[in-house]
Amino acid sequence: MHQMAQSSVFLSGMGGLGIEIAKNIVLAGVKAVTLHDTKHCETWDLGSNFFIRTDDVLSQRKRVETVCPRVAELNPYVHVDMSSSALGDSTDLSFLSKYQCVIMTEARLSLQKRVNEFCHSQQPPIKFIGCDSYGICVRVFCDFGEEFEVSDPTGEEPKEIFIQSITQDSPGVVMCMDNLPHGLQTGQSVVFREVNGMVELNGTAREVSVLSPHSFAIGDTSQLQPYAHGGFFVLVKTPKTFTFETIERQLNDPQVLTPDFSKPEAPLQIHAAMLALDTFQDQHSRLPNIGCLQDAEVLLKLTEEVNATLRNKAPVNAELVRCLSRTAMGTLPPLAAAVGGLASQEALKAITGKFAPLQQWFYLDAIEVVRPLQSLAAEEFLPRGDRYDGLRACIGESMCLELHKLRVFMVGCGAIGCEMLKNFALLGVGLAKSSGVVCITDPDLIEKSNLNRQFLFRPHHIQKPKSTTAAEATHDINPDLNVDAHLNKVCPATENIYSDSFYTRLNLVVTALDNVEARRYVDSRCLSNLRPLLDSGTMGTKGHTEIIVPNLTESYNSHRDPPEEEIPFCTLKSFPSVIEHTIQWARDKFENAFVHKPCVYSLFWQTHSSAEAVLQRMQAGQSLEGSFQVIKLLSRRPSQWEQCIAIARLKFEKYFKRKAMQLLYSFPLDTRLKDGSLFWQSPKRPPAPIDFDLKDSLHFTFIVSAARLFAGIYNIPYSEKDLSKEAVSRILSDVKIPEYRPSEKCIETDETVKKPEQTKMPQSSEEEREAITQLEQAIVADRVTPDNLQMRPLQFEKDDDANGHMDFVTSASSLRARMYSIEPADRLKTKRIAGKIIPAIATATAAVAGLVALELIKVVGGYEFESFKNCFFNLAIPVVVLTEPAAVKRTLIRDNIFFSIWDCWTIFGHEDFTLSDLMNAVREKYGIEPTMVVHGVKMLYVPVMPGHSKRLKLTMQKLIKPSVDRRYVDLTVSFAPEADGDEDLPGPPVRYYFTRNGETP
Repeated sequence: MHQMAQSSVFLSGMGGLGIEIAKNIVLAGVKAVTLHDTKHCETWDLGSNFFIRTDDVLSQRKRVETVCPRVAELNPYVHVDMSSSALGDSTDLSFLSKYQCVIMTEARLSLQKRVNEFCHSQQPPIKFIGCDSYGICVRVFCDFGEEFEVSDPTGEEPKEIFIQSITQDSPGVVMCMDNLPHGLQTGQSVVFREVNGMVELNGTAREVSVLSPHSFAIGDTSQLQPYAHGGFFVLVKTPKTFTFETIERQLNDPQVLTPDFSKPEAPLQIHAAMLALDTFQDQHSRLPNIGCLQDAEVLLKLTEEVNATLRNKAPVNAELVRCLSRTAMGTLPPLAAAVGGLASQEALKAITGKFAPLQQWFYLDAIEVVRPLQSLAAEEFLPRGDRYDGLRACIGESMCLELHKLRVFMVGCGAIGCEMLKNFALLGVGLAKSSGVVCITDPDLIEKSNLNRQFLFRPHHIQKPKSTTAAEATHDINPDLNVDAHLNKVCPATENIYSDSFYTRLNLVVTALDNVEARRYVDSRCLSNLRPLLDSGTMGTKGHTEIIVPNLTESYNSHRDPPEEEIPFCTLKSFPSVIEHTIQWARDKFENAFVHKPCVYSLFWQTHSSAEAVLQRMQAGQSLEGSFQVIKLLSRRPSQWEQCIAIARLKFEKYFKRKAMQLLYSFPLDTRLKDGSLFWQSPKRPPAPIDFDLKDSLHFTFIVSAARLFAGIYNIPYSEKDLSKEAVSRILSDVKIPEYRPSEKCIETDETVKKPEQTKMPQSSEEEREAITQLEQAIVADRVTPDNLQMRPLQFEKDDDANGHMDFVTSASSLRARMYSIEPADRLKTKRIAGKIIPAIATATAAVAGLVALELIKVVGGYEFESFKNCFFNLAIPVVVLTEPAAVKRTLIRDNIFFSIWDCWTIFGHEDFTLSDLMNAVREKYGIEPTMVVHGVKMLYVPVMPGHSKRLKLTMQKLIKPSVDRRYVDLTVSFAPEADGDEDLPGPPVRYYFTRNGETP
């Protein structure tokens, strides 16, 4: 960050690619940026530059004057100035010497070579980046000098790995605990911490020599004290030096990155074609004309000539050259966004020396977008004097009209959502005059931390809804866009809004989400309504895109990432060793106290008619699930704010003092295991009890946030004054803390044991008697009122700073970390882990949104499977990998009857339609005999189950009891095997409609 805040960047060319780079580097926070451009605003620019407006075109303003204040608005800490001086073959370049990085876009190759030579010759060299975008082809070139040192080539966070043993030998050998792989390479260095016995190692770095995946040597340890126990090591990042050549030296033998291994020769083919395009411009002082066959043949001949002179080359790709010629005057805004993200990251590497740089060329083409359009008439691609002329030159008028008519639903308006809306605006997706719409939804409000990557938002938008604010900003880019902004979550609770009929009105769905659960849910809705889904996500510099098309690809839910390693129950409960454990513990405490218990409580009293009836059943010896927990909550239910503070204070005592005292009572510090080793050794950390101190801000935050959450679930009012230190202190002075008596209960130390279910734990007769007494007392004291039989469950919301949720989780986690001598995490890191948020940066989000928008054009065009591309990239390394999506699998039932995940068989019933009628209808319509019918977890018909044959005469309405607004249910049906003794055959879901026309019954 320090280097970035000291650096000045010169950026030339304010077209679509230049403005993308400007946005990204200003959001990232360099010291100063000079924007350079000599052109005036034209209608054409409205389709590629999101900071140019119609008024700017009408008043013929200079592009750089127009965009400079709008770029500057993105980050008040970056000094943005402008220049519109001519920059040509005779310009004195000495003015560039004050910059650390120079980026050229929209510049002829001869000028790029000249500027690059100047930058390379300076001491220290000025980092040079050249970027070009012509129709379907883009290139990026980097030259950071002959010796460019990188402090952190990968950007990966080094893991703490616990130590099993270290030998006292020459060389000393380190074994990792539990045979965990260390992931090290010979020659790297590690630093040691918290080692007992061989304490001389602590804080020192040692070079490693790898012996096995779980062990390594660290040089002579024979003169050190013998290793006792504990400790961990962390990889020390070592700098790496990269060597660069100038454009001139790289032209004949280019070092290229290969993004698509299905066409490994493409980078070199584009290299030759784009060099030929530079020659074409030199000869004709223009680009090839749109749709001109003669120009295409001239360019092809030039490409063959250029290719013959190259040392590192591939066969000329005539189709690619002709497509480049036809589209060179045009622009694909999503392609500029994708490559702009990559080029911006390279600029940040140039300035900071962090992450491995691109060596040295990156080429990308979007031939799959235009290949199916080659047979269209030339008129399709000709300009019509509007903002879409650049796009039209690439994809034609008919496709532009299809984009205008599009009805899109985008879920999420954060970092990716903002970038996506910008792409929609430039592409003209969902125009009001064409009956198109872009429906967006996001329940979150804008926070200050969003501003460094969600570029549609400004400081005056803080605490306003993301979706409506993003809609207004998008409207500024393209006033014809029809954006319908909602503030809802997309989840089962909102299926009355985002119903099947809502999905059937859509053409496609785009997710811009930051968690897997929400993606899985949206995917399931798209699957059941046969809608394409375009998904993307980022994690720092990493990004992925996934294209899901009905009947062509698998769905998002078809593949599951390996499950996250669960933290063992005993580790969470008693033996945390890293900050993730304390954050998960605090998150679990929130879930249990403020979500789970209130749900169980309210459900219990909804199920049982009255407290008296419950008392009678318990007195008669009946066991009611959850009754002990519920009666305990009722008997201790607070009714005033003061009681909420008291509960919070007792929780503090229990969590942060008594827990530690109990553990040290059960396992004193000198406890040894059966093999004689110490119980308290790494990774187990002995806890230290914390004495409550109101002067400690962490203690105060815990008390107030916990009290507020208890007040929330019990519906107890409180005022702002009640939250003051004086008011809280006054209440706490009256709270009596019972004397601590250690318990003889057994503390779980087995890491394989799972957490027990509270409501199903066996109760002793003494606990039963106590529960009956507590309920009797509550009835006698008139505490069993309708209000008292309800609790309000909370829903964890990480993004609302006013609700106290993150205050509770952060303070509880930090206090527990303090108790166990674990390095605490700040609020942002806690929020990221507790909310399972994936961090975003502007460069990666711009890149994924661009790649997704390219695929959107293919979906709209109804392209074949081979055209689609998924992408994974890591801009830090850098690596970009484009692959075909997973093709849909077809499962044979039998006799040429196949089904895939996209299939759903339908049966329309009526009020008197029986289960037997359903079985017959399936057999008649689909020619296969059903043997078993299941709805969710309920078995409707299983022949071997007693009494199930009688169900055949029952109506479907009686068996399923549909909710008022339910038109259908999805049933799982198995089919008779071909041979006796074989297993039943699977089939697609059978959707049963309760009425003949599929209307609500």
